[in-house]
Amino acid sequence: MKRARLRVAIQGERGAFSEQAARQLLGRRVEIYPCERFEDVFLALDGKKVNAAVIPIENTLHGSVHENYDHLLHFDLPIAGETSVRIVHNLIAPHGVPFNKIKRVFSHPVALNQCLDFFARNRQLERVPFYDTAGSVKMIVAEGLKDAAAIASAGAAEIYGAKILRRSIEDDRQNFTRFFALRRPRDARPVRVSPAKSDRWKTSLVFSTRNVPGALFRSLSALSLRDLNLTKIESRPLRGKPWEYMFYLDFIGHVDQPASRHALGHLCELADLLRVLGCYPRGD
Repeated sequence: MKRARLRVAIQGERGAFSEQAARQLLGRRVEIYPCERFEDVFLALDGKKVNAAVIPIENTLHGSVHENYDHLLHFDLPIAGETSVRIVHNLIAPHGVPFNKIKRVFSHPVALNQCLDFFARNRQLERVPFYDTAGSVKMIVAEGLKDAAAIASAGAAEIYGAKILRRSIEDDRQNFTRFFALRRPRDARPVRVSPAKSDRWKTSLVFSTRNVPGALFRSLSALSLRDLNLTKIESRPLRGKPWEYMFYLDFIGHVDQPASRHALGHLCELADLLRVLGCYPRGD
């Protein structure tokens, strides 16, 4: 009997960079379940329409995807893995449409803004914002546009039967996006590891503190005193409490290791709210 394929929700159409991340994280044979919005991705996993979800969480050029940090807090869907994808933007057109016939270029606004040098060299091209990179390729092929191209991944060109006219047109080759794999709680139980292998794991959490002098310093000291390596910290506004914040952070270490347990216990005493968002193998 063949094993059922893992169904994975992503934001965007087939061929989006999230699909590449999903295959890196969960295997080449996963079945992709496209969603229009990030919230739809979380709802699909929470509602058991899919087995897993993959979301972008930060980009080396544009920073964090703040909406997804908010969703991580509001949904009980633990982080089960992470990976990074180098963002390679390609100019893609329907077969038979040459570069000299292109007048309009469709893509997500972020992708368009990451190719400004290309547009500076080709001022005859009009930038047209679209909701999705891969979706822009799907649209120009479906509508048979003869004067338009799209900016997207090479995978999108292959999926929708289009042709790459210019490869790697992004301004900065050091453009990476970090992605999380999410599972439902029963499917994402942390694996116990030996102390020697603890540094191969990463733990993500969110906490809030009282708005008093030194509160954040004391909270971070809970990690520092245990020699835990903090790799990221991000603040987000706390809704309903103006000028108060939630703090999202990552540290190297497995949640079951003594140093991590003691740090989390100490932090719990200081924080108004503390929640571990996931413990997962490092993707770097």
